[in-house]
Amino acid sequence: MIKHIVMWRLKDTANDSSKDQNAIKLKKELESLKDKIKEIRHIEVGINVNPSDAAFDVVLYSEFDNLEALHAYQIHPAHKRIVGFVNQIRLDRCVVDYEHQ
Repeated sequence: MIKHIVMWRLKDTANDSSKDQNAIKLKKELESLKDKIKEIRHIEVGINVNPSDAAFDVVLYSEFDNLEALHAYQIHPAHKRIVGFVNQIRLDRCVVDYEHQ
């Protein structure tokens, strides 16, 4: 199993929306992928509640059967549409993909 974790820091304002509004929209959009991309085994999206300067604003945790399934997710048109939105609202991004037995 592949676990895919992505975290984003968001701009204070982008697309005529506040950071909080964009975080909520991003969460809804990402969670909607479960019904659109069959390779997703599990998906969970959280919005940060810790005001620490070290914290990111939104986190995605998802699971895939293998690297091929993760790749299929990454090139899926529904995912690519969200990537376009994220690129407009984010300041920073980090990702970890790892295999779990």
